[in-house]
Amino acid sequence: MAHSAIVVDDVSKMFRLYHDRNQSLKAAVMRGRRARYEEFMALQNVSLEIEKGTTFGLIGENGSGKSTLLKCMARILRPDAGHITVDGKISALLELGAGFHPELSGKENVYLNGAILGLGSRQIDKVYDDIVEFSGLDKIIDTPVKNYSSGQYVRLGFSVAINVDPDVLLVDEVLAVGDEAFQRRCNEKFAELRAADKTMVLVSHGLAAMRLICDQIAWFEHGRLRLVGDASDVIDHYIAEVQVDRQDEEGLGNRWGSGELQIDDVEIIGPDGVATDRLHTGDKIIFRLHWTAHQPIDDPVFGVAIHSIEGLLVSGPNSREAGLALPRAEGSGVVDVTVERLMLLPGTYDLTTSVYDHAIVHPYDFRQKVVRFQVDPGTPHESFGGVMSLDGQWRTGPETAASGGR
Repeated sequence: MAHSAIVVDDVSKMFRLYHDRNQSLKAAVMRGRRARYEEFMALQNVSLEIEKGTTFGLIGENGSGKSTLLKCMARILRPDAGHITVDGKISALLELGAGFHPELSGKENVYLNGAILGLGSRQIDKVYDDIVEFSGLDKIIDTPVKNYSSGQYVRLGFSVAINVDPDVLLVDEVLAVGDEAFQRRCNEKFAELRAADKTMVLVSHGLAAMRLICDQIAWFEHGRLRLVGDASDVIDHYIAEVQVDRQDEEGLGNRWGSGELQIDDVEIIGPDGVATDRLHTGDKIIFRLHWTAHQPIDDPVFGVAIHSIEGLLVSGPNSREAGLALPRAEGSGVVDVTVERLMLLPGTYDLTTSVYDHAIVHPYDFRQKVVRFQVDPGTPHESFGGVMSLDGQWRTGPETAASGGR
């Protein structure tokens, strides 16, 4: 326990799933029998340790037990067997609006929520301004929270949870409803907490974000711990086994999706206009996606992602963010992503492609690591380290006021 923030020791948790619960003693007598139920094991003999300062993710299908374990860590639920030890002060955001009173204002709920987390009024006074500033709700902080949107609920709840200086922060999927600007502030705050050696445990279905944020991940399946390890390794195993509906016929990578709109082929077009898998830093290239619609699809969103050979996501743009509109996909066609100067440093990279609905929720086709390509030295010539060139202009000269000299 010396270097562990959380120790989960052989934990099991069972729930009863009632089919026809008796609502009163009279109902029980009239029916002549007890309520019928079946037992559901949400967690079965789970053991794991989370080191201090680690960002730890829990993934798995709905009903796999990850949220139940998070609630046991937060002491909202008590395990039926085994025990959980947590070293330090816990702050948790597990359910939308948990701990809020709808008739109270945002300000009053900040103090109420802080009290639930074990803080006194003077302690909350010290961080109140930071909480309101982080939430971005200063204009409506005196309004009853019953008038808040779901996104505003999350922003306020998370702002309290993350600004009370916790040793251990537990966060469930509720962050998914935050807007883009708030998500960016959350990621910056996560980085601050990691730098301060805080421990975070996150539950999410957003695998791309989990791959970037988490150091380690635990994969749960039917209440049992399936695999624990490096975030990228566990996610790759999870995707390969759980989310794959069909295997890429070319054997280049895993593939899944509903299939109404498919990416038939992917090409990387080099500066000479010829498809290639060998490029140079600084090249003008095109990522070309050939697609076929097996039925008309409105407003599809195409995406590409580049990963280093070690699994680091370098970039993952999509057509919606770029402002490219394809109101209706019918028949077949191509989507080109033109890169004027490829700033990747020499190395080996994998290209993933996808096409989703407009909300980027439903995958029509996702082809993981469909093309592997090599980048050789080019212009600018940099090889010291990293994955991309800044293409910076180096100069030397006398110190000036404009450069910060005094």
